[in-house]
Formats: sequence, C-alpha cells, structure tokens
Amino acid sequence: MTSQIKTVFLLALLTGLMLLIGQAAGGRAGLMIALILAVAMNFVSYWWSDRIVLSMYRAQELSRSDAPWLHAIVEELAHNAGIPKPRICLIPQEAPNAFATGRNPENAVVAVTAGIMRTLSPEELRGVLAHELGHVKNRDILIQSVAAVLGAAIMSIANMLQWGAMFGFGRRDDEEGGGGGALGAIALAIIAPIAAMLIQMAISRSREFLADETGAKICGRPLDLASALNRLETAARNVPLEGSPVAENLFIVNPFSGGDMANLFSTHPPIPERIARLRELAQRMGRQDRA
Repeated sequence: MTSQIKTVFLLALLTGLMLLIGQAAGGRAGLMIALILAVAMNFVSYWWSDRIVLSMYRAQELSRSDAPWLHAIVEELAHNAGIPKPRICLIPQEAPNAFATGRNPENAVVAVTAGIMRTLSPEELRGVLAHELGHVKNRDILIQSVAAVLGAAIMSIANMLQWGAMFGFGRRDDEEGGGGGALGAIALAIIAPIAAMLIQMAISRSREFLADETGAKICGRPLDLASALNRLETAARNVPLEGSPVAENLFIVNPFSGGDMANLFSTHPPIPERIARLRELAQRMGRQDRA
C-alpha cells in the first residue's frame, strides 16, 4: 500500500508541475493548452504505446507450438495472479531481459529476449515472468505511460516558455524594469523538466518494488526472482541491449545501466536493495528455497 500511495502522490506532483508551467507559459490559455496536450498525448500512449515499443525491439509473437513450456508457465502464473493470460513475444537479442506492455490486463503482452531464456534457469525465468505479470496486475504500464506523457508535455511547454521568455513573448517585465519575469520564466523552464524527470524515475522505481513483491507472491518463490535479478544485473553490463533508451523503464533490469553516478537518474532501484527486500519477503513467507 505504501508504494501505491507514493505513486498517487508523485503523479499528483507531476500533474501540478505541468499545470504550473502551463500557466507560467500563457496564463489561463497556457493552462488549457497544457491540459489539451496532455489529454491528446495520453490518448495516443494508451492505445498505441504497446505496438510502438514491440516494433522498436522487433518483437515477434510466439505461438503455443513455438514454445509450449513458456506458454504453460505464463498460463499458470496468470491463473495465480487472477488475470487473463497475456500474449508472449520474443525479442531477437542476446541481452537477457524482459518487459510487459499493454493498456490493460486483457491486452497485455510479455516480451522476453532470446538471451534471457538461455541465461536463466527455469525457476529464475519463472520468477521474472511473475514479476512482469505483477506489472500487468498492478496496471503499471498505464501508470508509467501517464507519467511519461505528463513528462513529455512538461518538456514541450518548458521549451516554449524558454523561447517565449528569451524573446519577450507572453510575459511582461516587472514594473521596476528589472526583467525578473523573463529570468524567472527561463529558470522555471530549466528546472521543471529536470524535476519532471526525477519524479518519473521515482514513480518507475516505486512500481518496480511493487512488481517484485507482487511477482514473488504470484510465483510463491521470492528467492528465485532474487537470484534472477542478481544474474541479470551482471549480464546486462556484459551484453548491452540494442535499441533506444526511451523505453528502458519497461525492462526488469536497466538495459542501459551506467556506473554508480547514474543511480540518481536510473529508472530502476538498485539491484542489491531489490534483492534485500525479496529476501525479507521470503522470510515472512517462510520460503528459503535458495541460499
């Protein structure tokens, strides 16, 4: 419940930031433009984001005859989660990773790379698939799509505000003639996108923790997922994923991870912290299947 409350708070903060910068850009008119832009972008993201990301990584749907054992695992886990069985797609890359997409559980897709099926044991892969179904069950794809769209709207409005302030459009100087209004607009145009990015990343990290917990309960073996995360972190550094980082928040581990300095700007929580939480959950569940 803590993660859910945190997500609602962060989304409200992101929305407030968008309205603030929209009003700064053009008063009431700017506020309305910001709202219209956000609604339009949300509509596109809601209906077509899954097709876009699957196409981006050249994912191909796997039929039951292509991988009957994989379909059997996903079917069992979906039953445990109380959601419809999602479609399964294969990403033809050696980098071991996986993600879920789709606007709702009825239209969900779980995508796995060819590398993850060769890297993980069946038990570890089951833990990863349970994590992805946790995202589907918690409707994280919709939440993160909304966050991404709000962030993109803020970036667009900030860009307009910055150029408008620089050329004196839409803002009046202070009566004292100091030009503080323009300087304030430029400062807001710089700070708002950075704040929006940090809020988006905080939302993504919060949903990853929740998906770990939900997935561990779905598969019933938290330490299998912990073992998979440990193995995937090392593999992700050695075999980077080919593609745009625009959808990196969807993957179970960051496929474009950098060094320690990048942790603040990571869409994923630190793997050691995720593993520690899974170990605590295993103790509470009385499961000690792995060392």
